[in-house]
Amino acid sequence: MNILFVADPLEAFKTYKDTTFSMMREAQRRGHRIAACEPRHLSWRSGGVVQAQVRDITLTGTEDDWFRENRIETRALHAFDAVIMRKDPPFDSEYFYATHLLEQAEREGARVFNKPAALRDHPEKLAIMEFPQFTSPTLVTRRADEVKRFHQEHGEIILKPLDGMGGMGIFRVGPDGLNLGSIIETLNHEGTTTIMVQRFVPEIVAGDKRVLVIGGKAVPFSLARIPQGSEIRGNLAAGGKGVAQPLSERDLEIAEAIGPRLAQRGLLLIGLDVIGSCLTEINVTSPTCFQEITQQTGFDVPKMFVDALEEAVNAGTSLRA
Repeated sequence: MNILFVADPLEAFKTYKDTTFSMMREAQRRGHRIAACEPRHLSWRSGGVVQAQVRDITLTGTEDDWFRENRIETRALHAFDAVIMRKDPPFDSEYFYATHLLEQAEREGARVFNKPAALRDHPEKLAIMEFPQFTSPTLVTRRADEVKRFHQEHGEIILKPLDGMGGMGIFRVGPDGLNLGSIIETLNHEGTTTIMVQRFVPEIVAGDKRVLVIGGKAVPFSLARIPQGSEIRGNLAAGGKGVAQPLSERDLEIAEAIGPRLAQRGLLLIGLDVIGSCLTEINVTSPTCFQEITQQTGFDVPKMFVDALEEAVNAGTSLRA
């Protein structure tokens, strides 16, 4: 297969932990050809097709200078067997526009994973609201008075922006409500910005577990991101320690209920965040933790992903034949 990865700049990859790199490495191991571009390289001229300036690359197998650029050329996206959207959050306007260009490329015959429309339809924090049976009590609002009533009801709460990433902008407020008003003003910008509020889940001390679901099937191990020191955030980007562990019965219950449903909507890869028994987020843009789980458990997550990708591409080819 010829595979195009739409991602962040290759020069910024931390290959020792980067999930997109692990996908590329497994794809090349199987003999697939690899190209890469950034969303800013996508273009669409009236009367033409969606194309991109792409870098055809070969992985070198070395830590430094980990890829060799064979050539740079402009190619139509439908010329690739698979296009993998791996741009990291935030899901801003430019990301939104990129999904529209990728969706047009789909209409022209491209196979895009995850499906662009599904990326737009499943905001990573709001997506959990479809599955209230698995979540901690949650409120989405702009209104300060609603947040204050929620706090009075639940005592200890977490507040977060809907567009945050890596644990950015998360606040914990205890039963005394100290600084609640100021935190609300900071996050909702005087009622102009919608925020999420959740009842605090004390099991965060045991880790915020990342449960990966590929092609509707759960990876049998999660990565528990455990907060360090006085932090309440387990995110690796916020200094959390990643510890791989087998899925619990509850983890598997959540994954088996949500995974197949979202796979049917075109989400080949999702990352469920679970604290204790509660689902807290559904990551669809660029789920990570492949390398950490593989290194600590021996379970080959990149292999499972490329297996699922090949199956999805082959199934689509058969349907068009």
